[in-house]
Amino acid sequence: MMVIKNILVISALLVSQWQIAQEKHWSINKSDEIRLDVTQSNNHPYQDNMELSGKRVSGIVTYAINDKREVAVSREIFFPQLRTFLKTNDPDWKAYRAYLKETYSDEILPSIALGDRIYVPGPVSEVSINGMLTLKHEAVDGVALTRTFFPSMSQRLFVEQWTLTNTGTSSIVLKGGRKETKSMTEGAKGNYAIYIDSNIKDEVTLLPGKSYTFSIGISATMNDEERIQISGNEFYKERLSFLDQMKNSLELVTPDPTLNTLFGFSKIRASESIFESKLGLIHSPGGGRYYVGFWANDQAEYVGPFFPYLGYATGNEASLNVYRIFDKETNDSYTNLPYSFEMEGDAPKSTLDRGDAAMIAYGATQFALASGDKNIAKELWPLITWCLEYNRRQLNDSGVVVSKSDEMEGRIPTGTANLSTSSLYYGALGLAVSLGRSLNENSKTLQTYSRQAKTLKKAIESYFGATIEGIETYKYYKEHTKLRHWICLPLVVGIYDRKEGTTKALFDKLWSENGVHVEKNDENKAISEIFWDRGTLYALRGTFLAGSTEESLEKLDEFSNKRLLGDRVPYVVEAFPEGNMAQLSAESGLYCRVFTEGVFGIVPTGLHSFKSTPRLPKEWDHMALKKIKAFGENFDISIVRKAKKLHVKVVDGGNKTIYEKYIREGDTVHVHFK
Repeated sequence: MMVIKNILVISALLVSQWQIAQEKHWSINKSDEIRLDVTQSNNHPYQDNMELSGKRVSGIVTYAINDKREVAVSREIFFPQLRTFLKTNDPDWKAYRAYLKETYSDEILPSIALGDRIYVPGPVSEVSINGMLTLKHEAVDGVALTRTFFPSMSQRLFVEQWTLTNTGTSSIVLKGGRKETKSMTEGAKGNYAIYIDSNIKDEVTLLPGKSYTFSIGISATMNDEERIQISGNEFYKERLSFLDQMKNSLELVTPDPTLNTLFGFSKIRASESIFESKLGLIHSPGGGRYYVGFWANDQAEYVGPFFPYLGYATGNEASLNVYRIFDKETNDSYTNLPYSFEMEGDAPKSTLDRGDAAMIAYGATQFALASGDKNIAKELWPLITWCLEYNRRQLNDSGVVVSKSDEMEGRIPTGTANLSTSSLYYGALGLAVSLGRSLNENSKTLQTYSRQAKTLKKAIESYFGATIEGIETYKYYKEHTKLRHWICLPLVVGIYDRKEGTTKALFDKLWSENGVHVEKNDENKAISEIFWDRGTLYALRGTFLAGSTEESLEKLDEFSNKRLLGDRVPYVVEAFPEGNMAQLSAESGLYCRVFTEGVFGIVPTGLHSFKSTPRLPKEWDHMALKKIKAFGENFDISIVRKAKKLHVKVVDGGNKTIYEKYIREGDTVHVHFK
């Protein structure tokens, strides 16, 4: 029987691997690059888009390749700080996210003559992505073309760079026809100008084997600002510098190249979507709708706690700005905080309580602890304690937290008290105890938090614990009878009483080809079709923490292959059908946190300490996180399988061993730097 069982398991694994292989369009070309071989019949027609951002611009580039491998490119360019108009009194103000934006086809491109003929790019042979988007065209009339799309990291400028290569045996004369346009419009901040131009030369002689590079720029200015000019490779080098910084920070090392590469890509998307604003640098979700604004969930809860691990100073500054702005909204009457600040804070503030104080408390405590900075921790302590007290005041007679909604903002019912808000409050209480100890806060206050956490844990079990479809898991609110994605949150915050049933519900009932769906609802098929990657990423983090390592890895592999190498690449996304799978940036931070907090099980225990319960899959013999910048340190953590033990080693930036120990699988290590 054991032999038969093993054969069935292997067969199921092979079928799963075959299904993943059938869905792949892309391949990993280098550790930091993926490639679409358009010459393959299954890769044309093909269409997708990719968002790329800098501090003053964001572009969503759509490329549609037909069955002849001809490509049409559409560039939707946003200048987030330049609002065209603002209706703060309109009750439906969300319809007026009025960023200066325009969509441009290939009609903006300069014409190039080869002798007496206009050059028309050849069929696309390859698309590659490495933090920039590159299209390669086959040679026509002895000239091959490479087109690379990227944003300026500092200016209101989006660039398309062309490199023309002479593939023939004789010299070619190229003549460039400039297309320079200027359009003016009046906006909320003054007069705006949009320029489209290029630095193409009037005439270039191209020797055999040689190349010529020029750029097309879409830029914007406000009032009397100086026009932005491209002289050479300065903005390309600027983008490369950012990408090199991402590559050389917080490196994931596993035997699985898909996970390593998607982790690297996720660092880019999480970090590039930071914009200048009158509120200071702020992280924004992006996606074509959400710029120069932030939310309690996306920024305070999802991505803010990630940046200290990455050591990205710009990300840390943007996160700190978010927490500071929320802190200014705290009040003595303990009325709920606004959940977002849109359009640089000029949009009306929403009064809906989505459990935002729990989101902020959970995120701010993690950020403060991981920063390893006592001054930052002291500054954030009043915000954290205010949020904890707000949640305490919202407890109902059953001891769980009342909130009108959750991060889904009423899209589907959440009852009067939902599992998300209470779980995040529970997680924040435990982290606040660790932070308070590092700050030498009043011991009675910390004892109170510990006591409140124990009481809340019991209340969560009593109020939300339920049998649904024969599975011992959680209902999302009191009257709820369906399985919902956020049943994973107790696992994320360390409540494992129902881990087996909850894992079964997530992976057997809610799992789909796009990860965990929001709800299993046979009575409402429309709800059953909804998925948000944030739910999948929280679920995977929670199931790894709960010790379901092999099942979690199988699902993580399946999900990662689809997002990195499937038909919608190269990042995790927000939602479907809403948002049409937009590449919102905070979700990419959540992908990285599947590893830092899930696979490696890192939980802060102080400003200069953490505990780790590593989950090394049986098919792996090693894994590591290198160049971690958290807890005020620069360090690596590696896990190596040695017979039946795991060898855990922590070394600092100078390769000095800080901690080393052999442990059994499932054991927890405690690392103290000071």
